[in-house]
Amino acid sequence: MVDVGRKPLSRRRAVARASVRMAPETARRLRELPKGDALATAQLAGIMAAKRTSELIPLCHPLPLTNVEVNLEIRDGAVEIVATAETTAQTGVEMEALTAASVAALTVYDMAKAIDKEMSIADVRLVEKTKEVVT
Repeated sequence: MVDVGRKPLSRRRAVARASVRMAPETARRLRELPKGDALATAQLAGIMAAKRTSELIPLCHPLPLTNVEVNLEIRDGAVEIVATAETTAQTGVEMEALTAASVAALTVYDMAKAIDKEMSIADVRLVEKTKEVVT
């Protein structure tokens, strides 16, 4: 791990996105799948994943997260996912936001795969990060 012990505490925020592309009919059925409500389940999975990022990614610092939000929006033929992670720490929360978005996308995929064999996960990316030194 990188030694961040001498770095000052900063309020940090990161926002990541992901997309799950699917048939429009699949998108309309996401709240009524055989496994249950894919959007609610994916939201919870993303939040849980952010909290466990350091267990999943080698050499990633465990962080005291102060906020994690995962929002999923159904579009015609896709679910757009936006994950936000926040902390006050000595290192950033990009990996937590990316992990939340990725796991939320994987959860949607898992829950809908029985009815749509052509789904794809795309455009997982960091879209914003901020750092504000705490004085």
